Amino acid sequence: MPNTSPAQALLRIDECPDLMGDACVGDAQGNLVFLSIWARDTAVQQFLARLTLGCNEQGLEQFHVIGVQGGAIPVFVGNVERLEKRLTRVYRRTLFGSLVNLWLFDRRAVWPDKVNASALALLPRNCARRYDRLWSLVRETSPLPLLDHWRDTVLALLQSRQMLSRLPLALGPLEGYRLALDVPALATALGDLIRNDVLGVEPSGIPAAAEPPLAAVVA
Repeated sequence: MPNTSPAQALLRIDECPDLMGDACVGDAQGNLVFLSIWARDTAVQQFLARLTLGCNEQGLEQFHVIGVQGGAIPVFVGNVERLEKRLTRVYRRTLFGSLVNLWLFDRRAVWPDKVNASALALLPRNCARRYDRLWSLVRETSPLPLLDHWRDTVLALLQSRQMLSRLPLALGPLEGYRLALDVPALATALGDLIRNDVLGVEPSGIPAAAEPPLAAVVA
């Protein structure tokens, strides 16, 4: 999660001029995955209420984020039941009163959907432990047993089969990843790798490459 601070370049929400954001992540369909906004408590509560109204008057089924370079990017709310929120009251004494920081995010970024073998990851940009974090998510989500020394090979396999992909919309200090495992296809591919001695019970003893195969995902 980001170390949020109003000193960062802020994003505007076109439909809610009282809100300012410092991070927004969305998936390939433009659906909201993560949003961090700053405002007074009344403005934040009004925003949350509008999200629940849907297509009714004053409801928000989508909103537009305006970045520092201009241009409005549509973000779709979708089913609000999938969203979690975290509120923190900070900067109590300002010219504008007490400020609140709201994090609104897809719950799969915290709890993988093990039934459907899918999950989301939110990581700081240029995270030094990106591969470790993604591998932990894969092992937690997958119903198949995976050995730690398979990490680079399996991550590269998932990327090549589009089971692991970087989310296209990322404004601010975060980047996002989508994990969507096709379990039967993955089981078949792992079986082939094991039979061809690419994967084994014991590590091969070959030193890990300086740049793991997943580098293509985050290039």
